[in-house]
This record gives sequence, C-alpha cells and structure tokens, in this order.
Amino acid sequence: MIGDRWGVSDAETARPYACDSFVASPSLVAWRGVRVDTPPEKVWPWVAQVRLAPYSYDWIDNLGRKSPRALAGLPEPVVGEPFTTAGGRRLGRIVAVDPGVQLTATIMGAFLSYALTPEGPDATRLVLKVVMRTNNLLAFWLNLGDLVMARRQLLTFKRLAEAS
Repeated sequence: MIGDRWGVSDAETARPYACDSFVASPSLVAWRGVRVDTPPEKVWPWVAQVRLAPYSYDWIDNLGRKSPRALAGLPEPVVGEPFTTAGGRRLGRIVAVDPGVQLTATIMGAFLSYALTPEGPDATRLVLKVVMRTNNLLAFWLNLGDLVMARRQLLTFKRLAEAS
C-alpha cells in the first residue's frame, strides 16, 4: 500500500511486534521508523510521555495546545492506563508495555506498537507499527494520514531525546 513504510528496513518490517497479537488479518499495516542518536534510556521517557500529548502537529490533533517540551517525570506506563491526551481529552488505552523496550496501545480501532532497539552504544532505532481491520478504501486514507502524523511524532521524539 502507498505510504505503508517510512524509515524502516525490511528486517524491521519482518519482525514481530506486540500489536500483531491484537489484530488477526489486518487490512492496514504500516511501519514508521527513525534513528535517534542517543541510547534507548533517553528515548523511552519521551515515548512514555505520549500519555500527556500526541507530539505530532499540535494545531491539528491537540487543538493548538503545545505538547510538553520537558520531561514530566511520569511513572512507568501500565496496561489499562489511557494512551494519550489530545485536545484535553484522554484517548485510547495501553494494552501492553515492556518499559524501555516497547509500548503498545489501541486508539480509534487501531493497535500500535512503539519499539526501541539499541543501535550501538549511543543510538536507538525507534519503530512504530500500526495495525487495524477496516475496509480497504478507509485503510488507504488512514494510512496516508498516519504517515504524516506519525512521521512528525517520531521526529519530535527524536529531536527531544537527542536534546535531553
């Protein structure tokens, strides 16, 4: 499908992710990835902080409220906790978590996994996989929208983690 991959290798798309166990035969499968030039322990707090805000285009998905640019010192995420907050509303829920390694959530019928993999001593691969069952036409449009929003989110996490 057009736009189903951005910044990921064939090996990254072939490996299993926690979201795979929640959706049988998804019609939408998308991967987004970025190299972050800092170790996973500096990236993880930003990924876990998605619980406070979407970290994408705030003027679109957060009603203009700026996602926090400083770490809030949140406790580790737990299964059942709300996934994110957008426009002042709590959205989705966390369905699986392995602190420092992966966070999986569901929102609007989609399941998504953020996976962190060390890449040498001072870098991290941050990969997001999204799966969902829906009709093919809707999957096409959701995939393109997700590409724009998820790309921005991962690049924001990258910038913030590398600066911290």
